[in-house]
Amino acid sequence: MLNSRTKHILHCLLLLTVITVFEWCSGGVKLGDQIDYLDPWERYGYVGCVVLYLLRLLAFLSLPQVMFNFIGLTIYNAFPDKVTLKGSPLLAPFLCIRIVTRGDYPQLVRDNVARNMAKCTDAGLENFIIEVVTDKSVGLSTHRRIREVIVPPLYKPKSGALFKARALQYCLEEGPNYLADTDWIVHLDEETLLTENSVRGILNFVLDGKHQFGQGLITYANEDVVNWVTTLADSFRVADDMGKLRLQFYMFHRPLFSMKGSYVVTQKLALYAPTDGGRSVGMVQLRADAVEFLRSSM
Repeated sequence: MLNSRTKHILHCLLLLTVITVFEWCSGGVKLGDQIDYLDPWERYGYVGCVVLYLLRLLAFLSLPQVMFNFIGLTIYNAFPDKVTLKGSPLLAPFLCIRIVTRGDYPQLVRDNVARNMAKCTDAGLENFIIEVVTDKSVGLSTHRRIREVIVPPLYKPKSGALFKARALQYCLEEGPNYLADTDWIVHLDEETLLTENSVRGILNFVLDGKHQFGQGLITYANEDVVNWVTTLADSFRVADDMGKLRLQFYMFHRPLFSMKGSYVVTQKLALYAPTDGGRSVGMVQLRADAVEFLRSSM
């Protein structure tokens, strides 16, 4: 059985091999007598040559993201070992696992709430609640660690936020809100499932307390594959998580490129932004693409 370090070394070798083979087959790397000497100014003319060079320079626009992905996939272990707790779950601050949904698929929500509850319990989490924020009731069973929040149809936040941001803003209003400023919120989508490792990682993050915003890895197609094409397309998002996003958070502690809104850990206090008058009016506009999370971190 290969250990995690050996797997990562093999992963790096495979990545370098794929890049080398692609460069050679595409003509990016030529050896010996394969090199053709051509004067582009003479063959294409000055106008055509300038246009072609400009088009080639466009490829450099993606260079920062490519470099971050490559560095992140190589310097950080792509096959980490099982996460171990760095402190007692009994000492962890209160966690609110907040799931946002429109309520169109109530059975899916109920099933995922039950599965996430089991994972939290198996990981040793004690001080937590699973909260479902929905536009329509999903019929959750009564439980001391489950809370269903229905957003009123006529509710309009002062920020003008819509959709997911509107629902999350409602939770922070004076009436529905029950969290203290020191509590933590794990923002999930209705289809997002926790693992024991992710729960332990969240516990380590909040116990450490160095940062108020955090994000973890999201993988796809962990169960039955419905469509292989879309499943393979989603694999790029996993590589993005493990490369570019992991490097920006580990090394710079800032979302330099982007971050995902479907798995975000925040301290409740960090979700508030002061107005011009110096008075807090609630959460900044949290959108599904996490634009305002990026703004808050800058």
